[in-house]
Amino acid sequence: MAGYRITIVDDHPLFRGALNQALSASMDADFTEAGSLDELNDQLSADKNIDLILLDLNMPGVQGLSGLMFLRAQYPEVPVVVCSANEDPGTIRRSIEFGASGYIPKSQPIDQIREAVAKVLGGEVWTPPDINLSQELDEETSDMLARLSTLTPQQVRVLMMLGEGLLNKQIAYKLSVSEATIKAHVSAILQKLGVDSRTQAVIAVNKIDNRDWQNAAG
Repeated sequence: MAGYRITIVDDHPLFRGALNQALSASMDADFTEAGSLDELNDQLSADKNIDLILLDLNMPGVQGLSGLMFLRAQYPEVPVVVCSANEDPGTIRRSIEFGASGYIPKSQPIDQIREAVAKVLGGEVWTPPDINLSQELDEETSDMLARLSTLTPQQVRVLMMLGEGLLNKQIAYKLSVSEATIKAHVSAILQKLGVDSRTQAVIAVNKIDNRDWQNAAG
C-alpha cells in the first residue's frame, strides 16, 4: 500500500508513536500525528489531502462521539476510523451510524489493526469480528442520531463546549466570534435537537455517547 497519507489522533504520545511505528513497518505510507482535535483541525485546514484519520474518542476537550461528529460534518470527504480503548458494542454501532469507516479497539493485536486499516483503505468498513453488532439502536437513539447529524460543524463545536460547561462568552472567545453569534448557534442547536435548554442538549448527547465509560482510557 503505497502513497497513502494517514493521520493518527491521540493525546498519548507513546501510543501515537507505537501505532505509527507498527503501521509504518507494513505499509509505504506517510504518517502524521496530532495530539488533539484542535491540532488535527489546524492540519486539515491547511491540507485536507488525507486518506485516513485514526481517531481516539476520549481526549481533552473531546468526549465520546463529539470529535467524530465534528470531523464528519467539517470534513465529510476524509474517512475516519475510531481507534479506542472502549469496546462497548453500543458505542461501536453509534460510531458507524455517525459515519466512521471502521472501529478498532486498542486491544486488538497489531496484525489485526494492520488488516483493519488495509481493508478501510480498500473501501470497506471494518468492525471487530468478535463483537456482536446485530442489535439495532432503539428508536429514541436513532432519532437523536439523525437530529445530531443535521448540526453544522460550528454547531457541533459549540455543543462540545456546552458539554464542557463553558458559558456563551467563553465559547465566543475560544471561537473568535461574538457572544450574539454563540447565542444564535445555541438556539439553532436546541431547535434541531428538539430540546428546551442547553442542559437537556448536553444530557441528550451524553446518552448517545454512553458516558458511563467516559473515564476510560480512550
